[in-house]
Amino acid sequence: MDLKNKVAIITGANGGIGSAIAKKLDENGCRLILTARETDDLKHLQKQLNNTVQIIEMDVSSNTSVENAFKQILEKNPNVDILINVAGVMPLTYLKNLHLEEWLNTIEVNVKGILRTLHGALPSMKSQKSGHIVNIASVDGKELYEGGAVYGASKAAIIALSKAMRMELSPEFNIKVTSIEPGTVDTDLRQDITDKELLDDKDYGGDEPMLNPEDIARAVIFALSEPDQVNINEILIKPTGKS
Repeated sequence: MDLKNKVAIITGANGGIGSAIAKKLDENGCRLILTARETDDLKHLQKQLNNTVQIIEMDVSSNTSVENAFKQILEKNPNVDILINVAGVMPLTYLKNLHLEEWLNTIEVNVKGILRTLHGALPSMKSQKSGHIVNIASVDGKELYEGGAVYGASKAAIIALSKAMRMELSPEFNIKVTSIEPGTVDTDLRQDITDKELLDDKDYGGDEPMLNPEDIARAVIFALSEPDQVNINEILIKPTGKS
């Protein structure tokens, strides 16, 4: 896809990965629609970009919020070319410690959030018979560990959903779908963790190998920039030094 003047929606654009993707898409000439629950950081990001940018408040855990956001988006942009689902939470917990509300919110944001944005963007992509959806999953959807049960399950669901989306949407509507599965990325996502026992057990400091948000952004550009006959199904990315 030639990215120049393509309309790209990014959820969770205020986070480290989301903002890095926005900058890379801007460098490639995309017209950006930046969304997040809080828009203050988006306004700061907008000042760093060169191309057309629309800022929309969107809470992917809310049907009403997503519906209202897409009404605003489609009023100005009837053709949506790219949807990048970045918004997510990572409140790792041990199951024995019974963090029910965090578990449910993880599914609400990470899984149901993608279903809501798909519902919003799909009519436009179906109508034009083209589009590309990129879902940011995680290696944790394939490699589970103690404390990552619910988060890993949510990311495994995204990987499975992406495959099913390709099966249904690519043959009939020419819509590409890519699942990107990073290892540890240097962002503030771990600040969601409230399970004190887990935090005591884990070593999240020191010399842990990490990816930069820009590494994920380059992977997104690679997947989007391939020619029409190529769909990059999955990209698994790990920091050097981790198997």
